[in-house]
This record gives sequence, structure tokens and C-alpha cells, in this order.
Amino acid sequence: MAGPTGHGTTLGTALGDLLRSQVTPRHRLSSYTAQHWHAQLSQLTATHRGYQALEDAGLHVTTKTLINWLSDPEYHIRRSYRDLIHTAYENTAIVPAEPIPDHVKDGQFEISGIVRTGNDERERGTRRAAPLRIDGSRGNWDEIEELWRAGTLTDEEFEDHFIDDIIVADIGEGTDGWEFPGAAYSVELR
Repeated sequence: MAGPTGHGTTLGTALGDLLRSQVTPRHRLSSYTAQHWHAQLSQLTATHRGYQALEDAGLHVTTKTLINWLSDPEYHIRRSYRDLIHTAYENTAIVPAEPIPDHVKDGQFEISGIVRTGNDERERGTRRAAPLRIDGSRGNWDEIEELWRAGTLTDEEFEDHFIDDIIVADIGEGTDGWEFPGAAYSVELR
């Protein structure tokens, strides 16, 4: 039975497609677009989560002060308070990435596409050559997870770290490192 599969024009793109099919990446809520401190404060005070974010950011004012601020968009408040409101707003607008689950980190990856090590280049995942099989449990996922959680894991970085930290840990350096110079890849997770 086939498992989840990612597709892409590079190995990194296929890996990213596979990962995003399994977990939600860090992202910004589309409803958080306010620019002015008053609009941000109005949106934050409409939910319990927003009040908690204001408290977590260090905004400690009386209810009377909060009402005064909310009742007049031209009310003059100190820059330090505006900065705290903005910090709380940004913290509420960003949804953290879900952690990479164990079934991904411990999974068996079957890579189809052109694979090169040294002078040996072949298209894997065809009748003539089986997919390149990689045991994810033998690799070190720390840097990939750190970039994923920060929302900065690009397809290129994913490919580089997957080669260096997962493939090499499982099957070694190859003849002269591992390259994926093709234009179409699929990565199946088993």
C-alpha cells in the first residue's frame, strides 16, 4: 500500500510537499492585517487569546485606561505601549508550526528521480532501478526541525539538510557525495 507522497521539480520541493501534507507549517492568520495600534488593540481585546497575548507581552494597564484607549483612535499613548500592543498582535497573528511527527522522522523514504553519486547517475524508481530507500530513523532531524519551527525551512535547505543529516547518516557519503540533478522527484513515506 502506497504511503503519503510529495512531488516537486527538486528533491527539496518534493520533501517540502510531503512534509506539508503531514503537518501544518508556521503561518500568519489572514485576519490579522491591522497596521495602526488602535485597530490592533481593538482586535486583540475582542478575544481571550488577545487579552492573554497583551498580558504575555507585558502590557499591564487598568481597565479604565484600556477603555480610554479603545474609545478614541487619536488618543496619544506612549511609544513603549504601542510597541507592546504591536508585539502582542504579531504573537497572536502567527500560528506556530506543528512539530514534525515521529512517523515522518522514523519513516522509510523512497525517492524517485535522477540520483547521482560520483560518476554513477541513474533514474531511480523505474523498472530498471528501484527507488533510493532511506531510513529516516537513522538520521539527525534537529536542524530540520529547528528551521521548520522557525518557519524558515526553504526547499533548498531541506534538500541540503536531508542529504547531509539523513541520507549520509543512513547509507553514507556515496562515491563522491549525493546529488539530485533531475527535474522531477517524488518522495514516498512508508
